[in-house]
Amino acid sequence: MMNLSRLKSIGVVFLIAFLMVTAGCNNDGAVYQINDVVSDPGAYSGVLTLEGVVYAFSKEDPSIVGVMDKKELQCKTPNCKKALLAMKIINSQVVIGDEVKVSGSIVKEDWGYLLKAEQLQVVGNHKLGGAS
Repeated sequence: MMNLSRLKSIGVVFLIAFLMVTAGCNNDGAVYQINDVVSDPGAYSGVLTLEGVVYAFSKEDPSIVGVMDKKELQCKTPNCKKALLAMKIINSQVVIGDEVKVSGSIVKEDWGYLLKAEQLQVVGNHKLGGAS
């Protein structure tokens, strides 16, 4: 009887572990940084909230911005390699250097992944390369 109970307990533990691994990364109410997501944005599903700093605009589509991690602000040399996450923002007047808090969903485009913003809040501004 003891062995059957022990086997059931072990089975439950493996089932929980399996579900956790196969479920992917869902937003659990946390606010993610760009570096948390940029290496594998396709692993995230559902709505998530990110913080970062607007670094660039797409030349082809100005509603798509490249957002860098706030830690990148510490790099003061011109050769810093910044990992950018593309975000599609609608009806927002962000400028380069704006620190933003954005909620939305990761979507796959032909050229890669982007966060399709549903909510955007500018929480500050950092002077980047003379931008205001």
